[in-house]
Amino acid sequence: MTRTPVAGSGLHERFLRGLALAPDRTAIRADDGSLTYAETHEAALRQAGAIAAHGSPRAVAVLASKNLTAYVGLLAALYSGAAVVPLNPRFPAERTRYMLEVSGASLVIADEDGRAALAGTGLDLPVLAPGGTPLAEPRAVAASDVAYVLFTSGSTGRPKGVPITHGANAHYFALMDERYDFGPDDVFSQTVDLNFDCAMFELFCAWGNGAAAHAIPAAAYRDMPAFFADRRMTVWFSTPSGIAFVRKMGGLAPGAMPTLRWSFFAGEALLCADAADWQAAAPNAVVENLYGPTELTITVTGHRWSADASSARAVNGVVPIGAVHPGHDVLLLDGSSDEGELCIAGPQMTPGYLDPADNEGRFLERDGRRWYRTGDRVRRLPGGELLYLGRLDAQVQVHGWRVELAEVDHAVRQCAGVQNAVTVTRPDADGALELVVYYTGERTAPVALRRELARHLPEGMLPRVFRHVTEFPLNSNRKVDRGRLAQQAAADAG
Repeated sequence: MTRTPVAGSGLHERFLRGLALAPDRTAIRADDGSLTYAETHEAALRQAGAIAAHGSPRAVAVLASKNLTAYVGLLAALYSGAAVVPLNPRFPAERTRYMLEVSGASLVIADEDGRAALAGTGLDLPVLAPGGTPLAEPRAVAASDVAYVLFTSGSTGRPKGVPITHGANAHYFALMDERYDFGPDDVFSQTVDLNFDCAMFELFCAWGNGAAAHAIPAAAYRDMPAFFADRRMTVWFSTPSGIAFVRKMGGLAPGAMPTLRWSFFAGEALLCADAADWQAAAPNAVVENLYGPTELTITVTGHRWSADASSARAVNGVVPIGAVHPGHDVLLLDGSSDEGELCIAGPQMTPGYLDPADNEGRFLERDGRRWYRTGDRVRRLPGGELLYLGRLDAQVQVHGWRVELAEVDHAVRQCAGVQNAVTVTRPDADGALELVVYYTGERTAPVALRRELARHLPEGMLPRVFRHVTEFPLNSNRKVDRGRLAQQAAADAG
């Protein structure tokens, strides 16, 4: 079936809109410099021409840190009509190799760290070099074409590739434009790595409105209020764990961040106490709790924080996740009419994983429609807002990372001397989750286990605590009693 390009359907057209609004204003600022919209556009057209000279590849990987190479490269790949595959050069070589192979990327845009990471994979993929004839204009795409591919943690011990279409993004960002009053005078934070889907919110909400996106350097966290004041930051986005870190550095004094107009948190549960502290430090900001798995395009619900109303509706001190975006339907599976596993159908849903085998158990056919099973248990409130009650499976959020505990189990079992492994979670000193591994086999020094795991898992998925046991406790069904291990881990922390 031939796909017809449709004007206005491409994710890159968000940037073109910003270009028309503010050609001479800053589009992106990073540690290695800044570029205006006009400069970014010209650089992206040059690189897109170089991409086209490689035969217009179906997928282009961007293997770079948060720098101008990465930002221009991401836009250039979109301009060329390819699907972008953002990858982190700090990931283990084995993981990067797998993601490059599965995504079908046949060309890589890389900075110095990315080149080293690519060399470590042993793959013989070309790295984009300067040169070639610039494209006259970005190529049109169909709504059904893939804009980008991201990878999430997989229960089989390997990441799952999630393709997200231009059409899904078009629906999403149209809703964002309706909900928020972003404009050319705004300055957005760009806090998360580009392989995390929330980076798309930061970049394309900014770029679609002629605003600037500023990559946040690690040093900024030492005095976040001073950084915000210097940059005149107006829009902040991070995982809730970011609140605890800013607090630890003394940055949450009342009124400390007066320039912020909007503050968004996503990626893990947002606690009422954290939202209240952030609101006090940013009194002029509207604070929102956003929710959404990668498979549903960045975020699919939103709740606007109110100290009184939100706290009254909270469960276990967790801020509600809000109502599902217009155009989507909700099914609560295997529960009552007001509580159960959240399943969603609608235009933001991925067409399916890169490996069709991964679709098993994640999608549901019902009432003539295809639904995505989030694995999250929710409660529906009067008025349609949702409360997050927890995971139904062993998938958790650890400092913004979506982690399948089974993947960590699998990786630990590959370590020398380990016979079997079970991973559980417990709250750390700041109330965020940390991973605790119980393992059988030979007793091994934790530092040795972490060193070996670092070859297979990214830093955010590495367990912090290891406990050697001679055998695992079993429940009445003779299965490993994970609940008992989790209780023990929590007790040990006390």
